[in-house]
Amino acid sequence: MSSSNSTSSTQQLQYYYVPTEWVCITFLSLFGISTFVHTVQALYFRLWWLIPSAIFCGFLELAGWSSRLWSSQNPFLRKPVIIQAVTLVIAPTPLVAANFILLGRIIAGSALNTVVWLLGDDIISLLVQGTGGSIAAGSQTSNTRVQLGSDIALGGTVFQLVSIIVYCALAAEFLTRYTWDRPMRSSTHVPGGAFRGIVDIRLRRMLYAMSVMTVFILIRTLYRTVEFATGWYGKVVSTQWLFNVFDGTMITLAMLTLNAFHPGVLRQEMGYPYPSSSNGIPPEDLLKPSDHSEMRAV
Repeated sequence: MSSSNSTSSTQQLQYYYVPTEWVCITFLSLFGISTFVHTVQALYFRLWWLIPSAIFCGFLELAGWSSRLWSSQNPFLRKPVIIQAVTLVIAPTPLVAANFILLGRIIAGSALNTVVWLLGDDIISLLVQGTGGSIAAGSQTSNTRVQLGSDIALGGTVFQLVSIIVYCALAAEFLTRYTWDRPMRSSTHVPGGAFRGIVDIRLRRMLYAMSVMTVFILIRTLYRTVEFATGWYGKVVSTQWLFNVFDGTMITLAMLTLNAFHPGVLRQEMGYPYPSSSNGIPPEDLLKPSDHSEMRAV
């Protein structure tokens, strides 16, 4: 009788359910394909900043879903629960950083000049979420520590949510200023003069893709916010289909969107006439690392 109660209590501390094996295998396959393609694309187009962002996200997702697959076969083990709790809560953070960098490349040609503080916020949220997730998942007997970990993870998730909202506001401001030709600085104040970049169909598709990615990540972040707000033993965290749909599926779609509308393809296909500036920066360097800080499209 005592052994039965102990087993029941242990199971309750895991997921409240046994992860479905075929679901875990499906997500492992999708993330594996996407991560492999991202790696090939990053190497081919020499976009090295994708390695610590989109590719790192893919490896974290693979680690997390491998752990959930492990749990589907060994539902009473604690170790895979801790691994998946930490990796899957922080995995989208590097992908958020990829969006921040892309916006910086499009606006200014240098991510450091426009989104460095957003990237800093992203790193902070990653550390806070990872810490909270590890505390909550690693506390087998102390409900107080479980709640503490959940609250810390909630704080990191809300912090990330605010960063994403600020990013959306900055992107909206840029597009509004571009549309109405209202640059923040006149060309007389930009060394070497300034030029107004062309938003052709390819760049427009990239902007649409970034918007779609942001929506997917935002949905996932809202889900995680509700999950942590309702507690580690709440209804949301104990419902498997919610996690599969609003976490796994959303990040899968975000990564596949970046595969399909890859910035390297955009850079390679930029063969349209593009106004040149007196500083001699070629348009194909739009999405390459650069030391220049002039506005590209305003």
